Amino acid sequence: MDDTGIGALLVRLRTERGWTQQRVADEYNALDGRAAKTGKEIGRYEREVRIPVPYTRKYLARVFDVDVAVLDRAVALSKQLRGDADPREGSADLAGQKSAPHSVAGAVLADASLSADFARFIAQRNADEFVVEQLEADVARLARSYVSHPLLEFYVEIKQLRDGVFGLLRGRQRPRQTSDLYVSASRLCGLSAHVCLDLGHYDSAATHARTARACAEAAGHEGLLAWVRAVESLIAYWTGWYEQAARLAQAGRHYRAGGSIGARLASLEARALAIAGDSAGAGAALVDAERSRETMAGHDDVPGIFAFPAAKQHAYAGTTHLAIGGRDHVQQAIASADTAVRLYRSAEHDDQSVGDLFAAHVDLARGHLLLADIDGAEAMLGFVIEAPPERLSASIVRRLVDFGRVLGEPQYGVATQATQLRERLQHTAVLAASPTARPPELPT
Repeated sequence: MDDTGIGALLVRLRTERGWTQQRVADEYNALDGRAAKTGKEIGRYEREVRIPVPYTRKYLARVFDVDVAVLDRAVALSKQLRGDADPREGSADLAGQKSAPHSVAGAVLADASLSADFARFIAQRNADEFVVEQLEADVARLARSYVSHPLLEFYVEIKQLRDGVFGLLRGRQRPRQTSDLYVSASRLCGLSAHVCLDLGHYDSAATHARTARACAEAAGHEGLLAWVRAVESLIAYWTGWYEQAARLAQAGRHYRAGGSIGARLASLEARALAIAGDSAGAGAALVDAERSRETMAGHDDVPGIFAFPAAKQHAYAGTTHLAIGGRDHVQQAIASADTAVRLYRSAEHDDQSVGDLFAAHVDLARGHLLLADIDGAEAMLGFVIEAPPERLSASIVRRLVDFGRVLGEPQYGVATQATQLRERLQHTAVLAASPTARPPELPT
């Protein structure tokens, strides 16, 4: 193996075991509990789009049960073949010859010295492969944890990491690292947009989303461009521009992207069209979402907020069926929301999206209310009403307010149970909107 580059070596070690790239990633993640590697990342190492840094090589050696020195030698050979040796080495002699006599030989040496100076300039970069890989690991961790933790728990870390990447991009890196930094910047801006969405700051969310799209375009990352369109669709939806939300979701579906993004965009389109009154279009989009899920190619690059699990798809379907209306759709909404709750509760803790659990419970309550089961509605709302106010996003508060408005309609208004439930909903909404529900040093 001594004369093999790192890419060919990793391919050989994997194929000898009959493993897929995803299997290698899974074995790696099992050893390094902080990691969230995907098969695509392993593929990048095998194609030498990226060279695994020493930290990564340590765990890859354990995955394949080989001495880490074997991987180190392969990396050294790959870098030698790629010409990645530090251009600063051996340039001191040339620099010392700048004062050579004015002759042809002196002019040639002086010219070579200028070339060496430029090589040193190229080498002065502020981000290497280790920095990029650590950033990607941090983004994956934040993206996964965000969905299951209090809204602002990671706000400061997301902001600091995002601003740090902006600073790196203002410096110098090799082109492939610049592209990777733009991808991380796009994802961190996307996370910032979601923070603003959950706080109800839609203009700020739109600003972060535009920057996320600009970074994704700079990186040429179609999967991220599709995901940003999904965020922009969400922003339009919660600002009441339902037709625009549907168009943005449709626009995102034109990008070439793997993973679950197709199901996400179709689900967003379905929900927006249903609210806008286009029941036929909403039904067709729901079918597209199911088809996208069945034909999904590969895994999502990053977990958590960047993924669209089946549980979330069922939650969106429940809201869509309620908006379409009619007894059959109400019953389908209850079934979809109930499936979403069941799937989320069976998932690992960090994959349990609290916001989607709340939304599914509100949809279940709405469905029971439409079927004249106010006891069932109150039972479902209890999960949301009894939650700590700081866990409730702006969208959940709006759902609760809307539910209270429905309870105030004539068919419910005279019932004591409906009146008491409406008062509980109003009290919860007031508490969630209170500044005391959020730390004073963060946006309120």
